[in-house]
Amino acid sequence: MTKPPAGLRIVILGGGTAGWMAANLFAHAWPAADITVIESPEIGIIGVGEGSTPQLKAFFDRLGIAEAEWMPACNATYKNGIAFHGWSDRPGFESYFHPFPGPLDLHTAPAFFDATRRRRHGQDVWAHPDRFFLPAYLAAARHAPIAPESFPLGPAYGYHFDAHLVGAFLRDHAVKRGVTHLERRIVAVAVDAGAVTHLVAEGGERISGDLFVDSSGFRSVIHQDALGVPFVSFAENLFNNSAVVMPTPADPTGTASATRATALSAGWAWDIPLTSRTGNGYVYASSYLSKDAAEAELRAHLGVGDAGSVRHLSMKVGRVAESWSGNSLAVGLSQGFIEPLEATALHIVQATVEGFLNAYQAGGFTPANRDAFNARIAARYDGIRDYIVCHYRMNRRSDTAYWRDNAANDRLSESLKGLITCWFTGGDLAEEVARQGIAGFYAATSWHCLFAGYGQFPEGAPHPAGSGAADMAAVDDFLRRVALNFPDHRSALDALG
Repeated sequence: MTKPPAGLRIVILGGGTAGWMAANLFAHAWPAADITVIESPEIGIIGVGEGSTPQLKAFFDRLGIAEAEWMPACNATYKNGIAFHGWSDRPGFESYFHPFPGPLDLHTAPAFFDATRRRRHGQDVWAHPDRFFLPAYLAAARHAPIAPESFPLGPAYGYHFDAHLVGAFLRDHAVKRGVTHLERRIVAVAVDAGAVTHLVAEGGERISGDLFVDSSGFRSVIHQDALGVPFVSFAENLFNNSAVVMPTPADPTGTASATRATALSAGWAWDIPLTSRTGNGYVYASSYLSKDAAEAELRAHLGVGDAGSVRHLSMKVGRVAESWSGNSLAVGLSQGFIEPLEATALHIVQATVEGFLNAYQAGGFTPANRDAFNARIAARYDGIRDYIVCHYRMNRRSDTAYWRDNAANDRLSESLKGLITCWFTGGDLAEEVARQGIAGFYAATSWHCLFAGYGQFPEGAPHPAGSGAADMAAVDDFLRRVALNFPDHRSALDALG
């Protein structure tokens, strides 16, 4: 069977970016399905993150939506990667760039891997990641990752965007495809034998379905409340549970093409460039910093004094034990949340819905593949968690208890312990990533950039580099010449319309 049962009813509780993303993916894959999205007009979008990984481009490509159609409508900009500032106090490693590697980086990544291996063995070679990857070069020059028609080898890239506008854009697109949009306040979820039968709206209206998608945010109305799916907390190794956010005017000197993540006393601050404004926020641990102190530190960081208003948010960091339970699929904050450091929230939504579509269809539109699906999604969450945890565990700061405690945290997964051991014993990190089968979460390049970007190398008198070390002048020249094919970011955005 390749098509879902005739008249399949899919009910999505909650809109926002996650809910409407799910609706569009379902409508695209199963156009004959009866899809309804229920939103409460009283509940807004959390909007903690306004960035993405490169997978979001694949999402819009799958739906046939051109960048010129959605990006100007959502104040979106291009994202070459993430610039980390202040996570290490080692001279020369005060900042580093996490790129989204593309085909051109295959020419320089082997030299970078070799340099980090040599440096870990005490050789005097250049091993900071920024000089080895095109996205770092483009971001430093404020260039867009969009090459002309005559240059077909562009890098992978993500986006920055206004989450509220993206949600509205996806809503309108879904409705045009036949998705029903209802504004209702749901007061009850009816469950029978571990499956949802219908939702009850205020006033008594019943909304029945065959499949339900819980996109109700941290409340997790269907999954955690009604079905009782356990929540697996990541609090023991991800300390941050709060955020304070505020916008500032767009940079009048130009538009950056990367996210900036700056370490502060008890967390980090993001800087996300949009065409209309700059999105700012401070993600922090409330056990180390009060709400008022966090706001004051963010204001000082931005240099805004008492001007402007802020929003305070609480975060529930972790995941549900089962993303697919009974006839319900959890997406977005209902499913879980791993703080926005690497902007993975929408990537997980996309992976969850696409994985469910494949698993449900391959199982003959039965729960036959549910356990395998849940294991895959849980592994993805845990793999992303480990990469985020590694940022904190490997930090090289000692100025506050927050950073000292993160660096001393030993509540790590066996996978992460294996990667750390491999790095510090001079092993082949790419081989270890492949052995663990985790490259689908974060590839070897990302792990090398993280460790090397902090300057996690032996200190002391270095040994001579020896033969075969990378010719950095040649690397610089290659990337400089390649970058000539990429336009100014602001000009590229203006060309979209």
